[in-house]
Amino acid sequence: MKHSQLTKPLLFALLVGTTLLGGCVVRGTVAVPAPVVYVSPAPPPPIVEVRPVAPQPGYVWIDGYWRWDGGRHVWVGGHWNAPRVGYRWVPHVWVREGGGWRLHEGHWVPV
Repeated sequence: MKHSQLTKPLLFALLVGTTLLGGCVVRGTVAVPAPVVYVSPAPPPPIVEVRPVAPQPGYVWIDGYWRWDGGRHVWVGGHWNAPRVGYRWVPHVWVREGGGWRLHEGHWVPV
């Protein structure tokens, strides 16, 4: 086989391969913090909920909380969540700041 006969298939394979791989872009996810919102009036007192039986042993109860939605406080009911090994749940909490009230979202933190 001549040199030019080997070069053309090799170049073609390289061109096809780089074209296909060029579409493969791996991007990491970046957490975008939610905008800070101060509201008035203060949230109502929490609703006392009846906690149902856990679906499985070890599940964590996430208390309900008041969410600001559409210009008013809306209750989000509590629920059971699968445990996360090495983490603990920090509940949602409303804090008076910035001339109003701000919701600090509940989240998991390492223990």
